[in-house]
Amino acid sequence: KQTILGPIWFIVQPLLTSLMFLLIFSNIAKISTGPVPAILFYLAGTTLWSYFSDTLNVTSKTFTENASVFGKVYFPRIILPLSKVVSGLVKFLIQFSLFLIVWVYFVFVKHSIVPNWYIVLAPVWLGFIVLLSFCFGIIITSLTTKYRDLMFLIGFGVQLAMYITPVIIPLSEVSGKKRIFFLVNPLTSLFEAFKYGFLGTGVFDARWIAYSVVFTVVL
Repeated sequence: KQTILGPIWFIVQPLLTSLMFLLIFSNIAKISTGPVPAILFYLAGTTLWSYFSDTLNVTSKTFTENASVFGKVYFPRIILPLSKVVSGLVKFLIQFSLFLIVWVYFVFVKHSIVPNWYIVLAPVWLGFIVLLSFCFGIIITSLTTKYRDLMFLIGFGVQLAMYITPVIIPLSEVSGKKRIFFLVNPLTSLFEAFKYGFLGTGVFDARWIAYSVVFTVVL
């Protein structure tokens, strides 16, 4: 409402972010994205990360933003954060459509990407990514009812977490002690598995995927 571009902002946001990553990390810092075209790699990462971070941010504010509603009428509290997840899916689908357009270009025109059958599992990995953000958000919103200053840490923490998730740097390019910081992040194997099907390259390790799944279920 009351915007000039309306839903087009959902496309502009990941596109500008990916172009910024392309300029800074690929052209200036010379960080390799492996055999995957940099713009496609960044688009895949930012699309997934945007949905994760948005879901986490909105669910973590559930109790503080809706306290007056909760005090007036009884209904299952879980409905409000779930509604945020579902409405955020619309934004994700719009941004994912942009990724698909670029992906189709590199697959069928440039022939530089060869996807594999793991692509059919993409909705499963996306589901676990959403569950992770949803569960973290529910825990945080419960804590913020008593400790309001936790809200100031959420945005900062989410920004830091992006740098130990394969959004900017593929896991295959991370080595040494830094690699363990990526691997213990439950998002890493899910992001890698999602992109492995579409991009045909990356790290697909069943052990770390099992770790992420168990982590999500326990959470």
